[in-house]
Amino acid sequence: MKGKKFFDDLVETIQQDSALDEAAKAAVYRNFTKLKDTKVNLLITGATGCGKSSTINALFNTDHAKVGQGVDPETMEITRYELDNIVLFDSPGLGDGKDADIRHSKGIIEKLFEKDERGVPLIDLVLVILDGSSRDLGTSFELINSVIIPNLGDDHSRLLVAINQADMAMKGRFWNQETNQPESALVSFLEEKVTSTKRRIKEATDVDVDPIYYSAGYKDAGQAQKPYNLSKLLLQILRHTKAEKRAVFAQDVNTDEQMWRDDDRLLDYRKEIQLTVIDSIKINASIGSDMGGEIGSAIGSLLGKKGQILGEVGGKVAGALIGGVVGFFRSFF
Repeated sequence: MKGKKFFDDLVETIQQDSALDEAAKAAVYRNFTKLKDTKVNLLITGATGCGKSSTINALFNTDHAKVGQGVDPETMEITRYELDNIVLFDSPGLGDGKDADIRHSKGIIEKLFEKDERGVPLIDLVLVILDGSSRDLGTSFELINSVIIPNLGDDHSRLLVAINQADMAMKGRFWNQETNQPESALVSFLEEKVTSTKRRIKEATDVDVDPIYYSAGYKDAGQAQKPYNLSKLLLQILRHTKAEKRAVFAQDVNTDEQMWRDDDRLLDYRKEIQLTVIDSIKINASIGSDMGGEIGSAIGSLLGKKGQILGEVGGKVAGALIGGVVGFFRSFF
């Protein structure tokens, strides 16, 4: 299931289901058609060198975002990349001089105040990426505390703070290259960095955030390191996006199994991603209708064995819907 085919398959299954009357089919068709055209707008920002571009490329399997290899910042202005349903606004990195930072901060503020055709804020989520390998995060905190939060409005759930380059947080020490996992000393260090970040933002703005740490991975001179905690990052992105919009991520996320395999194992992030997408599909399928469990029956033909197993966790309707999502996220198993 790639591109538009994800929702097309769900709509086709609904249309072929004999248990639903024509009015119900028409309602679901309208809702899924609208969902297919829904956009999620992400503003990604952070200090120069934090790994914004590599994060974009890892999450969405795209090379549209140019990854910097030299000493000069690669992204000079906010750059817009449109995938199928995800619109990415890649902001220039801060920390390259006072005049440049003022100009870039102004651009970020203008984007935060931009409205869509309905008059609501255009940006669904601001992802601020911190450089986990740096001890000097002053520029990043200035960005969060003085630029992002004061201009974000009352909905602080639109802010997600993530600490990249976890593998280099202690100059590469205590990172197990064979397992692509941090050792205990590095885990403690990273957890303290998360706690410190949360505390500093709270003290400066009185806003609570729940930062996570991850590594976007890299490819350089024939060598490659797979991401770590990328699935945790994606789950947090979903949870910070409005529930009715979360399903559209299924159109654009990277389906390379290797990208999602390594994480801290504190939660089954891949299953949670699936269930989160399923909940979003349920919300959209039921808008303006009163079909309840019939939605699950209509999509039941998409169930696979693993969908049935997971369905025992999610209930009748969620269990049926899981099958459709499993078809897309098959590489997560």
